[in-house]
Amino acid sequence: MRDFALSYWEHQSFFGPADVAIIGAGLVGLTTALYLKQRRPNWRVVVLERGSLPSGASTKNAGFACFGSISELIEQEKRGDLEAVVAARWEGLARLRALVGDAELDYQPVGGYELFRHEEAALATECRQKIGYFNDLLAPIIGHARTFRDASDEAGRLNFGGVETLLKNESEGSLDTGRMMRALLARTWAADVPVLTNCAVEAIETLGTRQVRLANGVVIKAGQVVVATNAFAAELLPDLAVVPGRGQVLVTEPLPELTLPGTFHYDHGYAYFRQLPDHRLLLGGGRNLDFAAETTTAPGLTGPVQRYLENLLHDVIVPGQRPRIDYRWSGVMGFGPALAPIIDWVQPGVLAAVRCNGMGVALSAGTGWLAAEKLANS
Repeated sequence: MRDFALSYWEHQSFFGPADVAIIGAGLVGLTTALYLKQRRPNWRVVVLERGSLPSGASTKNAGFACFGSISELIEQEKRGDLEAVVAARWEGLARLRALVGDAELDYQPVGGYELFRHEEAALATECRQKIGYFNDLLAPIIGHARTFRDASDEAGRLNFGGVETLLKNESEGSLDTGRMMRALLARTWAADVPVLTNCAVEAIETLGTRQVRLANGVVIKAGQVVVATNAFAAELLPDLAVVPGRGQVLVTEPLPELTLPGTFHYDHGYAYFRQLPDHRLLLGGGRNLDFAAETTTAPGLTGPVQRYLENLLHDVIVPGQRPRIDYRWSGVMGFGPALAPIIDWVQPGVLAAVRCNGMGVALSAGTGWLAAEKLANS
């Protein structure tokens, strides 16, 4: 039965039959739409988003253009094919920068630091000894012979508490998450792809005519469907090997005297911080304190994680200071047993493009490009 709550015009221009319906208006969903319209400009594509803004981590991430600190790479290498994974992250960052442009991203090639406190001396030594190994491994990918270097001589001027060892990634950068998403949304609409917010998908129906059923009762017929909801994918596709992981973030009041020259990683990458253009400090992480509690799609903040972040702020980053916290939020990422994203047909005409393992900024554009290739060539 036709939904008479919608006008004729709404059915025709927004909720009518689509060649491709993309579920999720985050980084992967929007880049998939843009690359697909480049390949198939006459196709009718629609993007469906459950929230008023993308509901996972695309508008909530820290704005790190990174591909892994040394301690992270050491752990990730144990899970297989590290070169291919880093290559995908590096290529994805290049695609994102080409698609949006450095000016609109406010991309800054500031470099990234990994810091080690006195009690992590053994880990610092292990990571320092791996600098040459990872430089050689990544040189063909990054195009630089010296991606990593020991920057411990800079520790004194940064005035961190209890930190003697700093290792720098010269090829890391930062960007403005909000500007990135505004630019992608504007480009998607300009490509004649409607991005429909507050349109939660209840089910994908593949028997007979393929269609997407929305929570508001609207049904959209679609030739193909893309599930690009990352952490939320299992709600529609329960058999996918992807689970949610919530990340909590805080931002301080402006700290005019603070001068941090790049992005910073700590505790195997589970904590991260950077200075924002208005001299606020952004600090996030702590998921590793209780993986079970943070394996959720529910937004929220927890006392243990917030205390951990505040202690890191007070004891290490700006020791002796107690800056006011002006913003707190959480975002939800998608993780799985393999580091590579899932970009595959999972049902007839249904493509999954999910599981960025906390590297959505780096992997999203490459994932979107590969998803668009599969759709265009199907």
